[in-house]
Amino acid sequence: MANVLVFAEVRGGDLRKVALEAVTAGRALAELSGGGSVHALLAGDAGIGAKAASLAQYGADSVLVLEHAGFAQYNPEALAATVAQKLGSGTYGYALFSATAQGRDLSPRVAAKLGVGLAADLTGFTVDGGSVLGQHFTMNGKVIATLALAGTPAILSVRPAAFQPAEAPRALATESITSAADPSASRVKVVELKQGNTGKLDLNDAPVIVAGGRGLKAPENFKLCEELAEAFGNAAVGATRAVTDEGWRPHSDQIGQTGRNVSPTLYVAVGISGAIQHLAGMRTSKTIVAINKDKDAPIFKIADYGIVGDVFEVMPALTAAVKAAKAQG
Repeated sequence: MANVLVFAEVRGGDLRKVALEAVTAGRALAELSGGGSVHALLAGDAGIGAKAASLAQYGADSVLVLEHAGFAQYNPEALAATVAQKLGSGTYGYALFSATAQGRDLSPRVAAKLGVGLAADLTGFTVDGGSVLGQHFTMNGKVIATLALAGTPAILSVRPAAFQPAEAPRALATESITSAADPSASRVKVVELKQGNTGKLDLNDAPVIVAGGRGLKAPENFKLCEELAEAFGNAAVGATRAVTDEGWRPHSDQIGQTGRNVSPTLYVAVGISGAIQHLAGMRTSKTIVAINKDKDAPIFKIADYGIVGDVFEVMPALTAAVKAAKAQG
């Protein structure tokens, strides 16, 4: 039996969907290890503790609340010191993070402070004796490697959407904690914050992603992807590296080996040939629909459904069909 410490990611004062995914993954890890407790660490500005109830609803036995104005924005130095201090107490056998930009920055800092290993960007795991065996895509997604962590605490990060949030209600139990380092004394200062796609779903939070490639021919034709995403109502728009390098879309929309790793319920690839670097970032999507006029495009090899046709004819028809289906309930 081993307890699990989960870092619950926050953005703009709200819990991210990946925080609930991480708690769900932490609950699974605790049960695999013999029924330990799951403690979620929630850090933010004053009032962030109000979000603790959601973490309890998804399986956190206890929520460690860290409130300070210095955590209004991500504070890597103070957070790494605090998480490492908690893990160093000997209370926890595992620490679990999301493999987001924030989690990819924080988890190795914590591992380095403790001198332990890190298994990153896992899509699943099992426990064998005293070791965690994690599944990790490598070789541009062509190979699933099994990573073994035998040290204590074992530090893991899980790929966004690899675990779907599952309610496992616990009685709300919170504990106010203090930072192990002065968050106001951080060497890193946020002087300006620019957020793209304000008000739109983040790629890691979207259950549906409509992604476009060079087959759209011009940046203004991304309206076809945006219209389909709007028809779904719970979708985000992504892009390939070729498109973002051309300046058609912001780099925050890029999906692939050097961009975002996503695993939505539905991924619609529009005019995307399927370069291996792009596939590495989306091949774990639950259902993949590919639209391309080239019947030999590599994307069809991993697609669950393929439409061979002109995107400029297929996309309006598909958007109309989605709207009609939603109108019928």
